[in-house]
Amino acid sequence: MEGHHEAVAIIAANIRQFYDRKEAFRIYHGSTNSTRHSAVQRDRMIDTSSLSHVLEVNTTTKTALVEPNVPMDRLVQAVLPYGMVPPVVMEFPGITVGGGFAGTCGESSSFRYGWFDRTLNWVEIILANGSIITASSSENADLFHGAAGALGTLGVTTLVELRLVEAKTYVELTYLPVSSVSQAIERIKTATKDSSVDYVDGILFALNQGIIVTGRLTATVSATTTVQRFSRASDPWFYVHARSLAKRCSTTPSVEAVPLVDYLFRYDRGAFWTGAYAFQYFMVPFNRLTRWALDYFMHTRVMYHALHKSGHSARYVIQDIAFPFSTAQEFVEYVDETLGLYPLWLCPIKQSGQRSMHPHTPSRGSNTDREGGATTQDMLLNIGVWGPGPIDPKAFVAANRNLEAKVQELQGMKWMYAHAYYTEEEFWDIYHRKWYDSLRVKYEATSLLDVYSKVRVGDVSGAPDRAVNVSWSFWLMSSLWGIWPLSGLWGVLQVLIGGDYLLDKSK
Repeated sequence: MEGHHEAVAIIAANIRQFYDRKEAFRIYHGSTNSTRHSAVQRDRMIDTSSLSHVLEVNTTTKTALVEPNVPMDRLVQAVLPYGMVPPVVMEFPGITVGGGFAGTCGESSSFRYGWFDRTLNWVEIILANGSIITASSSENADLFHGAAGALGTLGVTTLVELRLVEAKTYVELTYLPVSSVSQAIERIKTATKDSSVDYVDGILFALNQGIIVTGRLTATVSATTTVQRFSRASDPWFYVHARSLAKRCSTTPSVEAVPLVDYLFRYDRGAFWTGAYAFQYFMVPFNRLTRWALDYFMHTRVMYHALHKSGHSARYVIQDIAFPFSTAQEFVEYVDETLGLYPLWLCPIKQSGQRSMHPHTPSRGSNTDREGGATTQDMLLNIGVWGPGPIDPKAFVAANRNLEAKVQELQGMKWMYAHAYYTEEEFWDIYHRKWYDSLRVKYEATSLLDVYSKVRVGDVSGAPDRAVNVSWSFWLMSSLWGIWPLSGLWGVLQVLIGGDYLLDKSK
């Protein structure tokens, strides 16, 4: 711990210098799983990339002390030898512990445990004035809950204590085909009430075709159960495998066993299914042979590198939105009618009931909730919408604006890892500005960028047409960059060259 304390003291001193100069800064972690463009200026950053260690695993308390830049795959690798695993493991192996806390992360075990931050006992945070404090449900509790999902705008996370649960060798998966959205939602509801189920998620391939997948941790596999892998180049992508089962067994459930680590990171290859769009872009056949040959490029760490360098995140609708179960079907039908994007990811998530920037269901008719008041304990259904949007820039912005309006109409809330097209007034009407600003004042964070400044796209105005105004130079560059296949090849070239894709090279 001595090395950790020394590193944190240096970081705190650097943060204090920015505070004294009344200058904002950005945090450089060394990686990102956000789709937003981010170029960190070297003279306006706090470098926390060295905080990347698992410091302790305690088998008695079933906890681990983990620095923020430990990615999920290294965290799992560190705790598995002790027979334990984190309760919530983000499906992309490069997502870090700090990213899971400062961002919004809910996965297939979140119907039981909630958002990733709900599996933490406490966090060590450096405030904007350089003070180092601990926050938990009993100490600085408002900060503990408020900093979750606030994108580092209330302080810099430097250490967490994470709870662990018993690990098993396999996850026994049951694939339940569905023929309608309503049937998918009902099967998810049923699965979340089954105490023997450890994991639940689903995929919709169309309005009339989908599959719900439930998982149970198990130490043994029967002789008649197939063991299926998803991590090797020769293995199928998970969604491709699930789709084949949905087509082959339209009414009968299928059961197979998956090694635990393969299951936890089953969506890494192909980034769920968004990797298939790369094959379309480069006009490469999408089959088992080409997926094997291009496997290196189809892991999420590599894909994020290419995504940021190519600028393609600005052309894709990449959103996760959590809804009350009662309005989820209407949103799926809206996406089907307006965007036609499939597959769609379904993931039930238990609400925390605490004030935070995470999606939550407002208390109906309650004005206090707009100011960060109590939220219901109902389960939410997250819907992942990921795919190409309209080619025309104005149509693309309009499609995102219309989607956001529909989300608000249906009492949904977006995760903030992606682009936000709200005006500032709209954004804070949803995300409780009075409560958030009070935290920023209390914990000396007013010199930091706020959440809206981090997630907004371009310059947003409250014009009558509710459009997002972006400079002509941006659209001109976008048009030139849109000449096929310049941007895609540039992204691939940058992956091959390597190096850091987050630091601004002009500084």
